[in-house]
Amino acid sequence: MSRSLKPVLLAGLAGLVVIGAGPLIAQTAKQAPAKPQQAATTDVHAKLGLGRPALPEEIKAWDIAIRPDGKGLPPGKGTVKQGDEIFQAQCAACHGEFGQGNGRWPVLAGGQGSLKADRPEKTIGSFWPDLSTVYDYIRRAMPYGNAQSLSADETYALTAYLLYLNDIVKDEAFELSDKNFTSVKLPNAAAFYDDDRETTEKAFWGKEPCMKDCKTEVKITGRAAVLDVTPDSKSAPKVD
Repeated sequence: MSRSLKPVLLAGLAGLVVIGAGPLIAQTAKQAPAKPQQAATTDVHAKLGLGRPALPEEIKAWDIAIRPDGKGLPPGKGTVKQGDEIFQAQCAACHGEFGQGNGRWPVLAGGQGSLKADRPEKTIGSFWPDLSTVYDYIRRAMPYGNAQSLSADETYALTAYLLYLNDIVKDEAFELSDKNFTSVKLPNAAAFYDDDRETTEKAFWGKEPCMKDCKTEVKITGRAAVLDVTPDSKSAPKVD
């Protein structure tokens, strides 16, 4: 075999090997099933493998918010006199017999006219804008340590009694219910308004705020008051 024909024959043999292997490779590829794109088709929640969907009754148990327009109020009613009895038994230990607050527990009544003072008394009668907040908070968080133990009627009665303590209603026979709830207006309701900073303060906004070597001097114009309304563990009531 000449030196010049040897490379040509070797190249030809290599070509036959590749051609012969071609159908085998194609057949193997054809038989192997394609793997599905699992990441694209698998449900996101199934991938996490945590928890389970909440049951309708579980959602209902948490969905108890009361809106200012009365939406969410349960059927029920209660008088000031009934609320007085419940308050003395379950609330007065912390909030005082007349809502004045014991120790550092929150004050619930009084404070009218104090909002512009150095130490404003922000109570239901002096500060809160909506009665729905009173009912909602009692319903979901009170009494302390035994939350959501009160019935709808008891919560209406307690709310009525707090209105009485704040001189918003005058009659002990006054009955608060889901029917007349929205007719009761708290004294400071008109002092609240929607956040208007997008219009009133827009002139002070800068597209490129200064972060270094700024010329504007920073001044402290006011300090937050320390209210200390959270009692320490020694003065807190016992919780069974």
